[in-house]
Amino acid sequence: MAYYLTIDVGGTHIKYAIMTEDGEQTKRGHIPTPQNQVEDFLNSIYGIVDDCTEELSGIAFSVPGKVDTSEGVIYFGGALQYLDGLRIVDIMTEKYQIPVSVQNDAKAAALAELWKGSLKGIQDGAVIVLGTGVGGGIILDGKLRLGPHFQSGELSLSILDASKDGFDKMVGYSGSAVRMISQVNEALGQEDVTDGLLAFEAINNRDEVAYPLFQNYCRQIAYLILNLQAFFDLTTYAIGGGISSQAILVDEIRYQFDSFLETNPVMKLNVPKVDIVAAKFTNDANLYGALFHLLSVK
Repeated sequence: MAYYLTIDVGGTHIKYAIMTEDGEQTKRGHIPTPQNQVEDFLNSIYGIVDDCTEELSGIAFSVPGKVDTSEGVIYFGGALQYLDGLRIVDIMTEKYQIPVSVQNDAKAAALAELWKGSLKGIQDGAVIVLGTGVGGGIILDGKLRLGPHFQSGELSLSILDASKDGFDKMVGYSGSAVRMISQVNEALGQEDVTDGLLAFEAINNRDEVAYPLFQNYCRQIAYLILNLQAFFDLTTYAIGGGISSQAILVDEIRYQFDSFLETNPVMKLNVPKVDIVAAKFTNDANLYGALFHLLSVK
């Protein structure tokens, strides 16, 4: 049986798993993500690989930033800007002499849903990943759209409210799940504004302070879906990210989407019914998508 090491590089942790080609996980773990030096990052990765007792048939990476998948190069690096320009495929292939691939994290999430998740069998759909910013992956004619600059699906860079200044006008700000949770906890007077469980406890209880903030957040995501629908004419939108495990999230986004159409006759006439669903994979999406990408290109 062939075994693959899949590595999901996040801003806080590097998660990894040993997986078979059908997606079964046989081992998993995580380590802190180095914050400053590419040398520290590579040494951490080497440590993960060298600790594997299985004979590996390949290594698959999911990383932040813009990724040139054909050359195996990471650009910008998102929260880990020291990754900018890192030719990770060349480095790892030369060291370990096995197939290596790299894919953007949000696009990996989309591939996971296309392979074994909520977009399986869907020809035209999208994954919207709600986290610190808003990532995305667009599926057209059954294939992930990369674009000539590998930027298709970079939803954080789009604009919803041009009346605001700077980053505040962008989807990466208005659609940030982290920001919404902080807003809710601040309004509730919580000491730890990052505690998502506390925020959603109040949201699920329809707290008079928390719930309107949550509704406004979901309305912004509904507007984003309307824009994507105008651009791409898709059938299915899978909502991912850690908060997608909260059933109330997709229900409210769907409600805000439908409510907008009901109050806008021209939009209702022109926008077809679309499916807005929860992504199947939450925290493991990037691991599955990275493996699917590797299997597709090796």
